[in-house]
Amino acid sequence: MNQMLLELLVARGIPTDAAKLTIDALDIGFVLVLALVSYSLANLLLNRALKSVIVKTKITWDDKLIEFNVLARLTHVVPALVIHILAPVAFQSEFLILWTRRCAEIYALLAFVTTFYQVLNFGLDIYNTFETSKRFQIRIYLQGIKIIMAAGAIIVTIAILTGQSPLLLLSGLGAMTAIILLVLRDSIQGLVAGIQLVNSDMLRVGDWLEMPSQGADGDVLEISLYTVRVQNWDKTITTVPTYKLISESFKNWRGMDESDGRRIKRAIQIDVSSICFCSPEMIENFKKIKLLKDYIERKQSELAEYNKSHQIEHESVLVNGRRMTNLGTFRCYLVNYLREHPMINDDLTLIVRQLQSTENGIPMEVYAFSSDKNWVNYESIQSDIFDHIFASLPTFGLRTFQRTSGHDALTALSVIES
Repeated sequence: MNQMLLELLVARGIPTDAAKLTIDALDIGFVLVLALVSYSLANLLLNRALKSVIVKTKITWDDKLIEFNVLARLTHVVPALVIHILAPVAFQSEFLILWTRRCAEIYALLAFVTTFYQVLNFGLDIYNTFETSKRFQIRIYLQGIKIIMAAGAIIVTIAILTGQSPLLLLSGLGAMTAIILLVLRDSIQGLVAGIQLVNSDMLRVGDWLEMPSQGADGDVLEISLYTVRVQNWDKTITTVPTYKLISESFKNWRGMDESDGRRIKRAIQIDVSSICFCSPEMIENFKKIKLLKDYIERKQSELAEYNKSHQIEHESVLVNGRRMTNLGTFRCYLVNYLREHPMINDDLTLIVRQLQSTENGIPMEVYAFSSDKNWVNYESIQSDIFDHIFASLPTFGLRTFQRTSGHDALTALSVIES
């Protein structure tokens, strides 16, 4: 057929070389048209068959086969096969046959690789629907497999183009190891770091990550080979290189989420000049406080017995013997108040303690755990507790330390002038 067409073109005055090129171009166009038709038919038949099957099934995950175009990508193998088979029949030039078939093989290889990628994405999407995915991330492993597949595809492509064995090319990669390591340094670091993160369960999607050095403070959205995406509390997104989570320190708040409470750790500054021994009148008033009645009676009995056994004389001198103080009584009151609070988990550590005094007074710290770990509720509980603490101070004759403001100075000045 090609010979007859060649003779016809030459007879019409077209040079032989130009006629051969024209015939080759027509042959290429004919093969490409057949390949395009075969792809369209395969794609149409496959989509119809796939949709008819998916509609009949009760499961929902197979719907994602269409969403990820898994089989649609595989249909690209059909035109590659058509081109590969028709090349020796359609072309006479050995050069054209050789390179057409090589291109068809590379096209088929690309179709297989992209299909495999979509299969991995499909599997990852299905896996993420299970509860296990929150504890064990496989995205990093799949990305590592993709890199290996891409590297293998590049090697096979070079082997096809050069007509050499892939094993022969692999044996020659030893001399290029240093260059490969340099080019793939970030990928290798990310892969190693990602495997360490996943295997040691250091970080999961959904964890609250705090890493000031990288400006990250929020929920982990994604853990990938190269980066960890964090949505901060102000809704901005911070991208942290995966290997940074291994080489630098970070705080994971998951332990708090899995525990029985969220810690309250806050101090108020007590004015030292407001601390005193309790007078009999103060003690009688303290007995009227429900949370202190038993404590006051027990403490009075204990102190009286101690002072008597140690023959404490001149009790009018308050520093003789042991005496109750308003600060100590207040501290006991806070402990009892927190133990009775419905939103404080008293099974966990509960302390009200004095810290080292400073030029700003004596810090009185509350260390307890809220049973409600929700951020909004936790802050409300903590605020309510300290509202009560500040309001209770005058009852015990105590004051908080507060720096003098301009308003204080004006008030004092007006008193002096009056």
